[in-house]
Amino acid sequence: MTEAPAGSSEHRRPVVVPVIALLTVTVVGIVALLGGLEEVEVPPKTLSQGAVLDQGLYSTRFVEARVTVEKGELTFEEDKRFVEMVFDVTNLGDETMSVGMPPAKPDQAGFGSSFANSLVRITPAIKEGKGPFTFALAEEDQTNQLHPGTTTKVVVRYRLDAGERPPEQMTLDVATFAYEPGFQDETVRWQMVTEQAGEKWVPTVQAKVTLPVKTGGSA
Repeated sequence: MTEAPAGSSEHRRPVVVPVIALLTVTVVGIVALLGGLEEVEVPPKTLSQGAVLDQGLYSTRFVEARVTVEKGELTFEEDKRFVEMVFDVTNLGDETMSVGMPPAKPDQAGFGSSFANSLVRITPAIKEGKGPFTFALAEEDQTNQLHPGTTTKVVVRYRLDAGERPPEQMTLDVATFAYEPGFQDETVRWQMVTEQAGEKWVPTVQAKVTLPVKTGGSA
């Protein structure tokens, strides 16, 4: 029996290429085609009524949006109608925080750590002079405090003009917070997650929450 000549295909041993190596080559090739290793922008979560969002410093349940009516105390006083957005907010930090106020514009949210400061955009926009007004409820009394480890009902609302129809829905652009060092110093604290937009730093919108507006009811 003669040996197979050199270069013959007989008895040639197969070369085993690990699967992980093939996957690595494939991924690198795809990344190269897409223009290199770049961060992929993650779109905001789309949430609706009843959803719960972990905001780092707060855990927030988006309860509802509704129209409420405050009856005039005197016979000649007009009733006041409001659109209210209601939240169950749990302070996950170690310090008492404030309810705060939504910013007039997203780039004015700054570095505040109050709850309402994270509602960086409200759509439809609230008319000047009509709000927003914010408060929390503690045993039916209004307060501005959110105590650690406690879930508190928070209301953000604005007033409707006489005869004005409420919107069908409210949409909120919501930011989150991270416990990390500041820009100017290394003090670790809760601060809003931001991103650079041109020469400004603006809040990163982590979720867009849409709430249908319920009509009827009284305050």
